This record gives sequence, structure tokens and C-alpha cells, in this order.
Amino acid sequence: MARRKDSSIDLVSRLPWQAGIVLGVAGYAAMRYGLAWCMSTFGGPIGQALGLTLAEGAYAPVAWMLLGACWIAALVSFLDGRRRRRLLASQTGLGSLRAVDWRQFEMLVSEAFRRQGYTVRETGLDGSDGGIDLILQRDGATTLVQCKQWRSQLVDVRLVREMYGLLVHHQADAVKIVAIGNYTADARRFVHGKPIELICGDALLAMVRESQAAGTVSKQTRRRA
Repeated sequence: MARRKDSSIDLVSRLPWQAGIVLGVAGYAAMRYGLAWCMSTFGGPIGQALGLTLAEGAYAPVAWMLLGACWIAALVSFLDGRRRRRLLASQTGLGSLRAVDWRQFEMLVSEAFRRQGYTVRETGLDGSDGGIDLILQRDGATTLVQCKQWRSQLVDVRLVREMYGLLVHHQADAVKIVAIGNYTADARRFVHGKPIELICGDALLAMVRESQAAGTVSKQTRRRA
């Protein structure tokens, strides 16, 4: 499966935004003060001289850059999370699911799985998915997901076979195929006895509504607290 090389900001922005804030402060403190203290304490005569230079602010610009990068990533994470929550909350039925573009559809499915307690890694949004749009992790199990926003075309057995091949190749535990439409009879027969779940439009809508309800309960709990 082809993958692009992620930057540090990309990696931090996938964390909760609070983690980016904490990482920025911790990184700044370590670069601005911790490194100088370590060199002065454990570095011997040469280390002490270097530690004195660092304590005077030699690495201060780098420390500020690290802080800024982490906080930018935290802002990206915050805005992305809010966009996903609004996208999920705006869904009212199969019509609204069909109306979103393919990127939003993958984001929507990703957020719904997150609400179910999965850790989700998105691989398809950069266009190099190799047939896999999402990778789910929960309870030590890995599940591969492909999203199909086909509005009229049935998902056929060929695609299901491809996903089964990817399951074997990546030694995953299960596969989920998520479609707004439905599946051919051959596709449904093929998955019998295999760790492959075919999620059609009605099942997806039920999953979205369950996620919306869970989000509402969570908001009410926070307000009471």
C-alpha cells in the first residue's frame, strides 16, 4: 500500500488538539532549558561550556519554532475536529449522505467509526490508498475499510475479492466495505464465512444516527458536569 511521508505537523495534527498544546510547551521547555541543564550537569567540562551557551539562548529560536509548529498543528486538529463533528451532525438521511463529495464521505465514515471507539488512520484522502481508505484499530484487532459512494451502481464481487486479497496480504483481522448503495448477490455470497462486513446505505445511516445520538449524550454529560 503506497503511503506518503508525513511531516511532523501532520503527525501532531492527528492527535487531539490538547496534546499539541502540551507537546509544544514540553518541547519548548526541553529545547530552551532542559538541554542546557543536561549538558551542564552530565557533559563534563566541554558540556558545561556548551550548556552555558545554550542557557544564554543559543537554541531559543529553535525552541520558539518548535512551540509554534506544535500549536499550529493543534489549531489544525481543533478545526478539523469541529468540521468533522458538524459534518456528522448535518446528516439527516440517505439524501444528505449522497450529497457530500467523496472526501467528505470518507471523513464522515471515519468519524462514525471513531465514535464507536476505534482508532482510525485515514489512508485514502491523499489519493494513494491502494484500495484501503481507513485502517481501524480496536482491542488489538486491525480492520481495513473501503468507502464507496456509488449512488446507483451496485458493489460487485470483484471489488469484494480485491479487499479480501488485501486482508490476506496485510494480515489484517477483518474488512468492512461501506457503500451508500447495495451489493450484488454474488458479493453477498462471497463474504459468507469470511471476516468481511458489507455495510449498505441503511446500515450506514443507522451507524451515523447512533453516532449523532452518542455525541448528543456526551454534550449533555459535559454540561451537567
